[in-house]
Amino acid sequence: MGAYEFKLPDLGEGLTEGEIARWLVAEGQDVAEDDPLVEIQTDKTTVEIPSPAAGKVARILVSEGEVVPVGTVLVVIGEDGVAPTEKQPRAEPAPSISATGRGQTPDVSGRARVRATPLVRRLAQELGVELEGLEGTGPQGRVTDEDVRLAANVRGQTPAVAGEGRREPLRGVRRLVAEHMTRAHREVPPVTWVEECDFGGIDLKRLVPTVLQAVAAALKEFPELNARLEGDEIAYLDRYDLGVAVQTEQGLVVPVVRGCDEASLDELAAEVERLAEGARAGTLEPEELRGSTFTVTSAGKLGGLLTTPIVNHPEVAILSIGRIAERPTVRDGEIVVRPLGYVSVTFDHRVVDGARAAEFGLDVIRRLEG
Repeated sequence: MGAYEFKLPDLGEGLTEGEIARWLVAEGQDVAEDDPLVEIQTDKTTVEIPSPAAGKVARILVSEGEVVPVGTVLVVIGEDGVAPTEKQPRAEPAPSISATGRGQTPDVSGRARVRATPLVRRLAQELGVELEGLEGTGPQGRVTDEDVRLAANVRGQTPAVAGEGRREPLRGVRRLVAEHMTRAHREVPPVTWVEECDFGGIDLKRLVPTVLQAVAAALKEFPELNARLEGDEIAYLDRYDLGVAVQTEQGLVVPVVRGCDEASLDELAAEVERLAEGARAGTLEPEELRGSTFTVTSAGKLGGLLTTPIVNHPEVAILSIGRIAERPTVRDGEIVVRPLGYVSVTFDHRVVDGARAAEFGLDVIRRLEG
């Protein structure tokens, strides 16, 4: 058997890179076909990839924590374990240390190419720091955000900060959340509408599935909130696959509940529970975290009086439920105590007008109040 070069596969949905979360094998180890090989962190979930071939792990070419593009050779599997001659050039060769600093590799033109994630490159651009010549302190000489900030401090572009306290690398789900939120904040002009809702007519133990059902019904009346801005066109979606924000130990994850407009309340409740458990355990498949058309978030007791949620790009709107508590209110001229909470709708003002967002929010409230 010859050597097998295993490359980072295309995991779909326009993903162009992935982070090596954890190797499940070591060099010199024998593996069988379909044995667990590596965990890849991508799109807010960790995907376990099995070995595509049987043999001895000859070389592991990418370290844990590295972010590499699709098509990069990750590992070489050879039956005899001998490091074979590579059949194809690696997408990211090992870094060399030179007078220009670590973290640089030659590109096809022979010039030094800095090893840095897209997030670090954006940070360097924002701070006006040239990556070329920086000494990277990350894995295999990769330039980190701390390296960029330090360079900016030295050049007087940002105030110096004492290096006290604990530091940890921006990795995994937290890195993905940071990149996603940065893009949403950069591209979406957000506006948030807020109104009070009386939740006395619903079972609060089934709050999230009840809200999903009400939102899906309202979206059919207000299609511009179930849309996407794609270039110079607005795409109005005819499916109602709603994301549900779930807080996990690794960070915020948004699994998708499909077909919310057709499912019963019992079916929605069961699916929400299944997805939430999978999100917290880190066992969801990538397909269960993609393709939402609108997002709902509710933090329960931690939700505060109200929130101004960030639109889950490329969606154009998100709905949030604040903390529900018994509060005094006026009904028919009398002061009564009711379970009240605030409903917030943040929307992309490029696509959705304020009046329509308000009408949508009121329609959701009307359905919740029964």
